[in-house]
Amino acid sequence: MTPRDPVKTQRNREIAELTEQINALKEKVLRITGYRNEQSLNATYGGKHSQYIDIKHEIIDSPEQFIALYLRGFLDYLHDLGSAARLGNPYFDAHAHIKDSEVVKKWFRLFLTRTYLRQFDALARKRPEVQEAEIWIGQKNASYGILVSPRFRRGAWENDKSEIRHFKSNYWTIGHILETGFVIPDEDDRIEFSSVEHYLKFFRQTLVRNSGSQHEMEVARRYCSFVLASAKPLDVPLLIPELRYGGKSVRHDYRLDFTIIDPFTLKKVGFELSPWSTHGRLEGTQKKTQKQVNEEAQANFEREMRKLKAYFRKQGIPIIVYTDTDLEDYDAIFQEMAAYLSPTRKAKQLEFHAMNDFLAFKPGR
Repeated sequence: MTPRDPVKTQRNREIAELTEQINALKEKVLRITGYRNEQSLNATYGGKHSQYIDIKHEIIDSPEQFIALYLRGFLDYLHDLGSAARLGNPYFDAHAHIKDSEVVKKWFRLFLTRTYLRQFDALARKRPEVQEAEIWIGQKNASYGILVSPRFRRGAWENDKSEIRHFKSNYWTIGHILETGFVIPDEDDRIEFSSVEHYLKFFRQTLVRNSGSQHEMEVARRYCSFVLASAKPLDVPLLIPELRYGGKSVRHDYRLDFTIIDPFTLKKVGFELSPWSTHGRLEGTQKKTQKQVNEEAQANFEREMRKLKAYFRKQGIPIIVYTDTDLEDYDAIFQEMAAYLSPTRKAKQLEFHAMNDFLAFKPGR
């Protein structure tokens, strides 16, 4: 049985406490505002947050920020009403109730705080755009897809757009892959995993071993140990091997050795293990002049750099390259990677003056 998340347990406790406080004020608020019932009251305020806040793009880290954004959006709407902002207009009346009554103002804060906590998982993270909610990995005849809300339609895998925002796990983490598994290109089939250990075995023995790189295997071993030692292994970002430049297309110019996607910002960082034996070694140098050797070595180097630059330009992915000297110390390499495997949510500066500005609103003539 999966252990309970103590953070979610605490959040549920706070929601229950807020509900008690809201219920204690409910009858007074209904008398003051004149709404027929609790449903009408809740619809007037709670049903509007998606109208006032760009919830598709905002990453909202706290109830205070949620309330501030709500108030900013509500205030903008009131200004846009112009001369229609007067008694009898439902938006103007809703504003007046908050402005004129400390009881309604208190209820309003409690209500929006509870709304935020109830929708925390959807509001407190960036949601990938549809085109960003699908990645493909692996080699030509052994590729797999990772989607957010996968469904098989008309002979191909796609995301159910309506479900991307409601995805339960943090995007591109161990929890993500346990929820969705890998999809098989153009087949109504998946590879699913029953546990963290099950996925890590597949990651190490199938995904990474197929590359034939001892360097990648050493990194993979350290990643598996890192995940298993984590207090919250489901929240650890995936170490994605062989991210495909061109998606699932067969023709493929380049793949990154490893990629990590921050589950909160969705920013990617790539890692290339580039020993001289793979990308720079020259054959048959005995019959070549030094000039020819230098020119050929330079051409090889420039070709590899062009690939990296193309990846960066087209995908917006910064890439960290490890060469022979770096590859002498796998622990040091993984220590650098581990910094990207331990992302933290960073709260935005709160708009402390939002309520004052909101209450100071005066209708235009």
